[in-house]
Amino acid sequence: MIAAGHTGAWLGVIAFGVYHGLNPAMGWPLAVANGLAERRGQAVFATVVPLGAGHLLAMTVVLVPFTLLAWYVDWSQPIRIGASGLVMLFGVYRLIQRRHPRILARVRPQQLALWSFLMATAHGAGLMLVPITLNMCVPTATASGHAALMAALGTSLATALLVSIVHTAAMIACGLTLAWLVYRYLGLRFITRSWFNLDTVWALSLIASGAAGCLLAATAMR
Repeated sequence: MIAAGHTGAWLGVIAFGVYHGLNPAMGWPLAVANGLAERRGQAVFATVVPLGAGHLLAMTVVLVPFTLLAWYVDWSQPIRIGASGLVMLFGVYRLIQRRHPRILARVRPQQLALWSFLMATAHGAGLMLVPITLNMCVPTATASGHAALMAALGTSLATALLVSIVHTAAMIACGLTLAWLVYRYLGLRFITRSWFNLDTVWALSLIASGAAGCLLAATAMR
């Protein structure tokens, strides 16, 4: 499943994970707040399960349906182009609409798993990975017979789940490392003085990811 030709794609999955981990919207400030509230460093890392579970679920519920659609070999290229177009449109939407859904403001910090899932979904974090994942799920040969089709389906699902896991692991590792540094060494002044808003960069990244997906799909059709 981790073919040599997909090395660049897996590096992209990890890079997006690091990128999401750096984004405050994905939850590392809540890890800092949890450590400060309980006055112990272990509390920072206690958020790994709820934040990770919420982000992983957000990735999975987006990637799995797309890979199921891509299972139909004859429609794999149109599906990839359509999915990439959807990613670009969502990026444009994020450029225009900067406000977060009001429901996010009503989720208590204690509900970290739900909060992480909603934030990742609202920001289109899973959509950003769709073009990469579909590119790795493209069949190398036309499958025939029920057994062959089931094998192709199983491979696509496994790829989608593995992408979700690898990406979430990179996101959590980066985010909690930053949270620990703020909690232990940098302090809250780092957040107030050096706060960075990645909404515009995030939206442009969605557009770039969708454009790259369209290019890959169009190239594969030739």
